[in-house]
Amino acid sequence: MVYDVVIVGAGFSAIASVCNLIELLPASSSSVAVVGDDPGFGRGTAYRTELYLHRLNVPAGRMSLFADRPEAFVDWLAERKRPLGARDFASRQDYGLYIRDSLAGLLRKKPRCRVDFIKAKATGCLERYNAALGFLFGNGKEIAGRNIVLCLGVGSAKLPIDLSGLSAIGASHVVDNPWRLSWLGRVASEDSVCILGSGLTMIDQLLALHAHGFKGHIDVISRRGLAPLGHVRAPKPPAELDVATLPTRLSELMRTLRRESRLADDWRSIMDGLRPQTQTLWQRLPLSERSRFLRHALPWWNIHRHRVAPDVFERFEEITRSGQIALHAGYLLNVEDGDRLTLCYRARGRRDVRSIQSDWIVNCTGMERAGIAHSPLLRAMQHQGLIVADPLGLGIIVDPQSRIPNPRKTALPSTPWAR
Repeated sequence: MVYDVVIVGAGFSAIASVCNLIELLPASSSSVAVVGDDPGFGRGTAYRTELYLHRLNVPAGRMSLFADRPEAFVDWLAERKRPLGARDFASRQDYGLYIRDSLAGLLRKKPRCRVDFIKAKATGCLERYNAALGFLFGNGKEIAGRNIVLCLGVGSAKLPIDLSGLSAIGASHVVDNPWRLSWLGRVASEDSVCILGSGLTMIDQLLALHAHGFKGHIDVISRRGLAPLGHVRAPKPPAELDVATLPTRLSELMRTLRRESRLADDWRSIMDGLRPQTQTLWQRLPLSERSRFLRHALPWWNIHRHRVAPDVFERFEEITRSGQIALHAGYLLNVEDGDRLTLCYRARGRRDVRSIQSDWIVNCTGMERAGIAHSPLLRAMQHQGLIVADPLGLGIIVDPQSRIPNPRKTALPSTPWAR
């Protein structure tokens, strides 16, 4: 069958696209296919969690699925007697339920708009003669679409070193994917845990450990030892910034932003003023300066830009003050077997090697950079010349409307969009 739209992917971006398409497409003659093999269409890793303190990092008033109804999520919360307003930070579980309910309501509202959910993994792409692109599944079947939306997300980052040399017992105490939450039930309350990575995933797993009654010591190793910062309960208005006047040399840009942050009542207002203009600012930077940003400034940008909810940050600070968690800046060198796992690392800015003993190692290095290595489909499309990888490993080349240009300079039978 040839669909009007084929959406490849089954996470948040895919379902958000479906919801908006159902509203926009003619009700009586439209067909949409959503292709993916992830569990729980639309909820993905982030919104499948059931822990209440796993919160959104954006206030509820900015989390509507629909641009023309910015209050939709806040209204959904009110209908379900959640005592939260537009400035509050809802649980990610609730947001997952909101996504589910929004989709179900739209399908009931427009029953003649055909939406097929196909549980399969697209592994190849074919140019079809009838103004469509075809997609091959791992089971040998195929579908085609006149318009394509790629919502493939990113893969989980791998452990920073190879641990294949560990014994079976040692390897059983290495948690490569912490979102398979069954590992929490195997951790004794007085065990010790070493978390690799100090970003948002670390915060999530720290809260999950505490929810399971964990009382042992936690070491955290990351290259720079930087942990996420928090939102405030009464934020200042976003600063008015004209990105067209900002320098395009990274050192000068960072100096300007630091100066503006010192002059502001709260540095968060500067970051919030940049938020809707980040894409424009990024596109103004030369390729060499973008590369320099990724090498040197990205970790500092992340902790200031991607902040955690106020009560989550307060809980993290409380745990930190108690001495239960120790943050180390350094580079993991190797892990040795024994009665416990011994992690050897070189402290940042030093030459000496230090070690930590721990009962468990938990990979919280987050998500990989948005390249194409994690996706067999994207690799196949690149091999066919249908897409071009970003030179910095940030996904694929698209135009300002997120459409994928044809690198062969000939018209593709269908225009893919990347989300």
